[in-house]
Amino acid sequence: MSEIDRQKRTAKVLNERAHDLLLGHRFAQRQIGFIHSLEGESIKQRTLLDVELVAHNKRQQSTTAFHKYRARVAEKLHHTIDLAVKKQLEDINTVIHETIGIQDSVPAILDILAVKSASVGRLEPLVKDLSWLGRELVSLVNLPFYRKQRSKSTNNSVKVENPMLAMRYIGLDNLKFVVPTFAVRHWMPHSTEPFSLLKRRLKDNAMTCAIAAQQLAKLNNVNEVHAFTLGMLLDVGKIALVRLYLRTFERVWQRKVVLAREQQNKDLYTALLELKPDPLFLSTLLNTHSLDVTAIVIEKMAFRYLPFDPVMQQLTEPFVADNDDLPLTTVLRKAHCYTQYLNLKEHQMVEDDEATSWFEYYKFTQDELSQLEKSNFEHFNIQIN
Repeated sequence: MSEIDRQKRTAKVLNERAHDLLLGHRFAQRQIGFIHSLEGESIKQRTLLDVELVAHNKRQQSTTAFHKYRARVAEKLHHTIDLAVKKQLEDINTVIHETIGIQDSVPAILDILAVKSASVGRLEPLVKDLSWLGRELVSLVNLPFYRKQRSKSTNNSVKVENPMLAMRYIGLDNLKFVVPTFAVRHWMPHSTEPFSLLKRRLKDNAMTCAIAAQQLAKLNNVNEVHAFTLGMLLDVGKIALVRLYLRTFERVWQRKVVLAREQQNKDLYTALLELKPDPLFLSTLLNTHSLDVTAIVIEKMAFRYLPFDPVMQQLTEPFVADNDDLPLTTVLRKAHCYTQYLNLKEHQMVEDDEATSWFEYYKFTQDELSQLEKSNFEHFNIQIN
């Protein structure tokens, strides 16, 4: 195996591991073999049945038989869910407007902000249609830190209540970063139970990827607004798939429970009552399909001035980092990689040699890594006058 092949394999493994981590630390550990069977063998197989059996191998034979049965029930249930999710994805307009909740005004605002002729006046009628965005803008300028900034520049620290006035305080240059951030946060699932940390991790990942893309863009003569915006939008496919899976699981599961009860099928009814949304299924779904869904959603947004479609076409091949990549594509590949690296590093789930191989595969320069190491990925770096 060549060195580039080894690097590519490492990149795929770490990408998969990062998706597992979204669903929980213990789950991600189990998937790389940190949980052992009684015989001391690592659980490495990514199959629901194997995980179910090993997790319950201390039980009596009769109980183990039930868990085998429950695993088969779970696989049949998720086969139905898989078909239902794919069917819903065929109606992408419904996914965009109802599942994610993207209003047409949002891509229109992002498009306006991308051009030199942008003005607050052009944005006002669009923002008026988005009450949630108005509230977010008002809340931002009224944060103590930004109220203090306004007090210094205008001798006025009175609380702002009008979204249009808030926009003027924030300014066009800042709105280019603020609006995509608030939009993606607004589209996040209201709840991701039983994966309690998933919503927060999706939100944090979006911010980290956007800021990393912005920092890398500065070093590579790439439009930093384009980089930040696409970095923020890159996980919109994950948002859609998480919402679809959790809603579809609940609907299909309830229907099957009712049917089992009506048919007085006690074993099936008992098995179904023990089932919950499966992290393995969801992790695989996100890993396999999220970038494709993001590409379709962005295409449907029909941006006129944001050059995202050709970039997304390249990004849907996540492990093809070649010389034909557009500059913005290269920036996004690296930003996404670094976002996953930070998550894995925080949970001590990536080794130094793995990280080195990963970074070499995506051709990070030392200047890029140094800039990212000193970047703040938690807060806006903006000044409000």
